[in-house]
Amino acid sequence: MLCPYRVVYLPENSCKTVAGIFGALGKALAVGITLTQFGVNSSAIAADTVVVRLGLFTESISLAELQKAAKTGELSGSLQSYTKGLSEEQRRFLLGALAMNVPINVVTVNKLVNTQIGTSILNDFATALVRKDKAGVQALRAGLVLGSTAPTGLSILSFIAAYPSKRLEIDLPQAFIVAGSVNTAFWRTQQFMLAIAPQIYPKTPQIAFPFDPSQPGNAQVKILKLSLNDQKRHRQIPVDIYWSTAATVNKPVIVLSHGFASVRTDLRYLAEHLASHGYVVAALEHPGSNQANTNSALQGKTRVMKPQEFLDRPQDISFVLDELEKLNQTANHPLQGKLATRNAMVIGHSFGGGTALEVAGGELQLQRLKQRCKKNLTSFSEGEVMQCIAQELPENSYQLRDIRIKQAIALNPTTSLMFGETGLTKVQVPTLVLASSADKTTPALTEQIVGFEKIPSPKWLVSIVGGTHLSVKDPSTTLDQIGQPNTPISGGEVVGEQAADVRKYVKAIALAFAAQMTPEAKNYAIFLTSDYAQFASTAAFPFRLITQIPPDAMAVVKEFVEK
Repeated sequence: MLCPYRVVYLPENSCKTVAGIFGALGKALAVGITLTQFGVNSSAIAADTVVVRLGLFTESISLAELQKAAKTGELSGSLQSYTKGLSEEQRRFLLGALAMNVPINVVTVNKLVNTQIGTSILNDFATALVRKDKAGVQALRAGLVLGSTAPTGLSILSFIAAYPSKRLEIDLPQAFIVAGSVNTAFWRTQQFMLAIAPQIYPKTPQIAFPFDPSQPGNAQVKILKLSLNDQKRHRQIPVDIYWSTAATVNKPVIVLSHGFASVRTDLRYLAEHLASHGYVVAALEHPGSNQANTNSALQGKTRVMKPQEFLDRPQDISFVLDELEKLNQTANHPLQGKLATRNAMVIGHSFGGGTALEVAGGELQLQRLKQRCKKNLTSFSEGEVMQCIAQELPENSYQLRDIRIKQAIALNPTTSLMFGETGLTKVQVPTLVLASSADKTTPALTEQIVGFEKIPSPKWLVSIVGGTHLSVKDPSTTLDQIGQPNTPISGGEVVGEQAADVRKYVKAIALAFAAQMTPEAKNYAIFLTSDYAQFASTAAFPFRLITQIPPDAMAVVKEFVEK
């Protein structure tokens, strides 16, 4: 069994151990943070001491006091005064964290913390230490290894006692930044992936595949740039049409919808790939939620996004199909007679994925969204916060299906709030949903997996184990994201050349999915199987494909949704 973390894939029991080890380390930092929030008094720095720094001020808690609390189950002595501001629940959490042990031998710990995933997590935690250089990471690693030699195994206390310094000093503001970069939905996704790993682990495929659908077609791709004016809605919509002389009305028109604050070239590599195989691809730009609009908002000239955009985006797609139909009937136009506008497919990424599900029949249901978005958003993912903009819409439900859309692909879509409880049950077409396990922006469990279960069949769920939110995007639009923080277990967005395997697989399944609307459907059906997903998997990115979430795994979904 494989552990669903990026780059390094460990046996399942080792994966759970990783979670335990780094969970303990995280709690060690959290203990110091929690104590300091409630007025710890300064004292002389002593050996075996946890020190929390806030600017020029430091607060210290001795290891002996922490050990006594773990043994007696009571916060006595000076610790009691340190924690007098804690609630009873917070006190229980603190005592439980101090008493927790991870029974693991030193050999296993040493192997785990020297893997790439271990190093990545250590680097993230090390930013919360006052000692932030490479030596700080080594100190964390040594503390874990030496701490695991304790008779009771690895624990917060054995880690502190083994930490190779007179004191473990935490930078409080940075610790809050590290903690704040983690949203609840993301960590629930990681827990879910661990829970269902045994359910979806594939067998080695025993079949041969007739050809490689990730390879480009024989046709030379051309690009036609248009600027379409929707006078009724006062929207100027730029569109890039990817096509070739091999284009035929027997293949669906494919419309691409980009994500929030992005551009129409987001999926350029995919548009070129599909066009090389004879499809006409229209990549449009949504003027109210594109990069230009966001840049204008940063300058204080406009809002980041108006709530009307939830309605305008699907209408943009319908408008573009209307305009393409006019071109299809325009004499002497190079696209005349080549556009199957009444047999179209939509592909969207992120907010564009939500848009794709809207035009495929998904109903906006906003009553629950309006209730939830009135609450504190600090634990929400970026995708959830963005969806909360829709709370300003006057009605509680909207239906914007376009019957010309006959298939939909939603890549890392936003779904958790905007479609309510039953909005996705109204999707009317075959749908493929892609989820990335290390996606912090639209966490897989809440944004894709829960929603996937509600979509009627036929449907496919593709999981990119180790992929992040931007992994499916064209490298030209993600160069500025290289090295930027995304998740505490991945070190940042996996984009560019690092994500080449992901884009290759996306090209294959998108082509195979589009082909299901053509006479070549049977030839491509084999690529929409778990066997091909396993075959296409790489060391960095195991791919998974299912058409139904196993019953046992659904129990896990419901458990996390109810939390």
